[in-house]
Amino acid sequence: MRALRLGSAAVLCMGLLALGGLRAADEPKTELKAGDKAPEFTVKDDTDKDWNLSDHVGKSIIVIYFYPGDLTGGCTKQACAFRDDSKKLADKGVEVIGVSGDSVKNHQLFKKEHKLEFTLLADEDGKVAKAFGVPFKVGGESKVKVGGDEVTLKRGATINRWTFVIGKDGKIIDVNSKVVADQDSKKILELVEKLDKK
Repeated sequence: MRALRLGSAAVLCMGLLALGGLRAADEPKTELKAGDKAPEFTVKDDTDKDWNLSDHVGKSIIVIYFYPGDLTGGCTKQACAFRDDSKKLADKGVEVIGVSGDSVKNHQLFKKEHKLEFTLLADEDGKVAKAFGVPFKVGGESKVKVGGDEVTLKRGATINRWTFVIGKDGKIIDVNSKVVADQDSKKILELVEKLDKK
């Protein structure tokens, strides 16, 4: 009788697990593509002020690039490439915004260390990444060099490297989920040049 009870409990647990799996699979997943309206959001920028997408739409083409972590290898290459191409991008009417799960303080260190002039947003809970359908995991830390010293930076979320280009009409022009860090700014320049010719 006890064995039968245990067997029934196991079947019930397996059934509940299966239902849970179905529920997770049925949850709608955001999959933004060219032509979709960019999701509205407000989040803290690197000066600890609220940054709203709606305040910027219509003024320029907006590049929102998600990256895993401040001061890490690939992310530094990507940010420095955007820094180095900043005049060319600005001349084409492009505003660059970096987004990671780092804190405002981490962003301030990153900007100072590499003389970054564009805005970095602190998506510590991953809500912006989620709105854009970008995969992320909670938490994360990196041992990095700041001013010659090794420090450990902790972040609220580690977000995959994706880049979105948003037109002045607030609609997405391009989504890149396979970003090559040090080539990202060049790809954006190529894309904007093609748009200019249309």
